[in-house]
Order: sequence, then C-alpha cells, then structure tokens
Amino acid sequence: MIPPASWLAPAWANRRVGALMSTREGGQSVGPYESMNLGVAVGDEPERVAANRARFAAACGAAPVFLRQVHGTRVARVVAADAAPSAEAHEADASLTTEPGVACTVQVADCLPVLFAAPEARGVAAAHAGWCGLAAGVLEATVDSLCTAAGCRPGELEAWLGVCIGPTAFEVGPDVLEAFGVAPTATGSARFRAASPGKWLADLSGLARDRLEACGLRRVSAASGCAFEDRSRFFSYRRDRVTGRMAAAVWIGGAAGPG
Repeated sequence: MIPPASWLAPAWANRRVGALMSTREGGQSVGPYESMNLGVAVGDEPERVAANRARFAAACGAAPVFLRQVHGTRVARVVAADAAPSAEAHEADASLTTEPGVACTVQVADCLPVLFAAPEARGVAAAHAGWCGLAAGVLEATVDSLCTAAGCRPGELEAWLGVCIGPTAFEVGPDVLEAFGVAPTATGSARFRAASPGKWLADLSGLARDRLEACGLRRVSAASGCAFEDRSRFFSYRRDRVTGRMAAAVWIGGAAGPG
C-alpha cells in the first residue's frame, strides 16, 4: 500500500465515505514518471503503471474507475462493472456513484481535482477541473448531477479541493480571463493578478471555490501545496511536459487504510 505520508485526504473522510489524493511518492515508475505515476497514456511502462494502480486501489480499499478526460463538462454515473479491466472508460471529466466500493477517480498534473460527498453517504463524485472545464461549468454540472442522484441540496454537500498549480505559478493569457468573464483591462480582480504585459497569475483553486459557493455549497475545504513548485511531491505538466499523473478518488464505504 501507499505509505500514509504519501497521500492526502480531506478531514471529512470517515467510516462511511473514503477519499484520498496520491502524490508522486510510493510507486514503481522511474525517470520523469518517478514514482507513483497513475497515467496510462503518458509514455510510462505499462507494467509499472499497472503496479502503481494496484497500490492505489489497495490504499483506497475500493475499485477506482478512471475516466478518459477531455477538459469538458460531462458527468458519468459509474457502477462496479466500470472498474472491470475490460470496461471501456467513460469520456467525461467527472463521475458520480451511489454504489459502495466504487471509487470515482480523476487524474491531474496541474489541474484541480475536486471531491464531493453527499449527506449520509448517499452519493459521491469527483471532478477534473482545469481552467477550460472549470470555466465551462464542470463543477456546476457535477453538483447538479450528484444532488439529483443523492436526493439532496447543494448546501448539504461537502467538497474538497486537492492540490493543483498554485496562484504564484499559473501564468495565463487574456483568453483565460475572458473565459471567466473578466476583462483583461479590469483591475482589482480577486483571482487574477497582473504578472507581465499580457500575462496574469490565476488562482485556479480560488476560482473553483467561487463557483462552488455560487452553487450553494458552504462546506468547502482544500489541501495545501502547489503542483508546479513542489517537484519532489507532485507531477506538473506545465513544469516538466513529460511527466506522470496523480489521482484523486472518493468512494462510499470507509476511509483509506493506514498504509
């Protein structure tokens, strides 16, 4: 199993809902993928990725269902059959389940993973939120779908923001500001800070928090750290280009084990 210090988890992970996010520590991959690479389409050796995914599943104590992520807004409802080796991955950037033992899982290497839990463990969801999907509404779609499936209101959900590229490293152009309805000529934006001519530093986690609060969520927590700046603990595509992928998962049926 993954050593406890190698993964992150929200404080609300408990006996009824488990959740964790991997770091780059504790796996078998080498070179630019060292060591807990969970991505299958990044150039790593398949046997090492398979071993890493087995360790990740053991740490979860549930069956991870990975997605074919496309920076969109589709939310897939997943069941136990979706975790089978022969199952075709859903093309989606979020998933939800109401079945115990099925881990909704997203991969990241700068983008933001967001995990959700409905009250009384009636449902869980995971969303992959890069700036494109975030601006398009992936979190709103996930909240709406999970509330429908679990029969609850947004204010009853708990959400956790995992580690992503931080606000001192995420340099963007005017297209990103415009996607969030912010004019490049505007001053005093809470989530975009001027960096150089034509460039701004964006707060991806803060933008996600704003979106969730606008949906009605009141219990939103976040991990600390920056994927770009902490090379020893996190993969970062923007920093390294050729690199691995971390994963964040949430499931019904208990918190992760001790090791």
